[in-house]
Formats: sequence, structure tokens, C-alpha cells
Amino acid sequence: MIAATGIIVVLATILGLAVGSFLNVVIWRLPRGESLAHPPSACPKCGHEIRKRDNIPVLSWLILRGRCRDCGAPISPRYPLVEAGTALFFGLVALDFVTRAPDQPQASAALWALPAFLYLAAVSVTLAAIDIDLRRLPDRIVLPSIVVGVVLLALATFGAGDWGLLVRALVGGAVLFAFYFALVLAYPRGMGFGDVKLAALLGLYLGWMGWDALIVGAFAAFLIGGVFAIVLVLVKRANGKTAIPFGPWMLLGAWVGIFLGSDIAAGYLALFGLSS
Repeated sequence: MIAATGIIVVLATILGLAVGSFLNVVIWRLPRGESLAHPPSACPKCGHEIRKRDNIPVLSWLILRGRCRDCGAPISPRYPLVEAGTALFFGLVALDFVTRAPDQPQASAALWALPAFLYLAAVSVTLAAIDIDLRRLPDRIVLPSIVVGVVLLALATFGAGDWGLLVRALVGGAVLFAFYFALVLAYPRGMGFGDVKLAALLGLYLGWMGWDALIVGAFAAFLIGGVFAIVLVLVKRANGKTAIPFGPWMLLGAWVGIFLGSDIAAGYLALFGLSS
């Protein structure tokens, strides 16, 4: 079991490196309406096409010392950070789902769900980076991701043999969508409809994981985002009128719910003597 777990985690990490390289293209081109396939990647300063040997995730940036081979212009460190971060993210998701598999009612349920959550990890990296850069959560990513999420979670549900999981996922998506929709109507300056659509996607995945994950994931977004905003105000990097993207905190909160939702909920209930 330990050997199999290691193999799956290593393969997921390598996949994350390759996916991270592609995500760099998506993060830059998609919000600007550019093709993801053409033209090939090139240095923005000298225009030389990036050679294949200079396109190895992380390693090429290190070998080139963060500079273009042709003109010496600096290459943003965000490229290797996205690649390495996606690889680490994929590895952690794989480790979590592989090790939790024996605890599932159906031992294979978590393994069936792994592709769905690796997909969500890739989408999370992409949306967080775009929202930080441009204060946008593009419909071209969020809306198709909801459809893909339903399909992948349906396959995971088939593998688990419990169709109640998919029903709970759909309810979770609807509930979180409705909650954020109500927030936008009540306080339109606080967030945008991009956040509402993202809530539907995250509610889908959190609902599949369980009600504990849904509640913890939804609450964690506001807690973490609120703490971050307070810190920015204290260090005088923001004020009450500063627009702070909320998408990254929604995504981070959702992953707290996915990874730790059951444990946090159980600990909270135990704190008040409410655990069974």
C-alpha cells in the first residue's frame, strides 16, 4: 500500500509540473482573448520563440537563471512558481485522497474522485492567479468547469456506488450559489457575480465531500479573507475602499473544507461537548 501510494503521488506531482506549464499560458492568454495554441510561446521583449529545451518546467528557468536565452531579458519568477506550486498541489491532493481511501464506505471512492479534485486544483491555481492580476473570474473558465465538475463527480459517484453523493454535490452547489447570490443582492459593492458563479463550482465539490466540508469551506473563505484584509489595513496597504479580490480566499477556504472539513467540524463540536 505504501509503495502504491508513493507511485500515485509521484505521478500526480509530475503531472502537476506539466499542467502548471500549461496553466501559465492560460493565465496570461485567456483573459486577454488570445489563442491558447498559437502563436507559440515567445520572449515578450525580443520576440524569439521559446525553444523546446527551454520549456522544461522549473528546470529551464533555473538553468537560464531567469533570463531569456536570446536577449537576456528577465523572465518572471511566477512561471516556475506556478509550475512548482501546481506540482506540489497535485501531490498533496493525491496523497490526501489515496490515504483516505480505506476510510471510505467504498474503499475505491476516493481514488475514483481523484481526477475530479486534481481538475479542481488546476482550476483553482488558474482562477486565483487571474483574479489577483485582473480582479476577474472569467466565465470561460468557471462555467465550463461546473459542467466538467458534474461529469467527473458523476464518474466518482459511479465508482463509489452511492448516488447520494452526487445528489448532495448538486444540492451543495445550489446552496452556495444561492448564498452568494443573496450576498451580492444585499451588498453589491462587496463582491461580484463572478464570485457567485465560482460559489456554484466550489459548492458542488464541497457538497460531494460532505456537509461538514461545505460548512467549513464556506466559513473559512470569509475568515481567512477577513484576516488578510485586516492585516492589509494594519500595515496601511489598504483601506475601507480598497478592492480586494475574494476569489482566491473562496478557493483557499474550499480546500480547507476539502482537506480538513470533517476534522475541524468534529473538533468544534467536541469543544462544546456536542460530539457523539
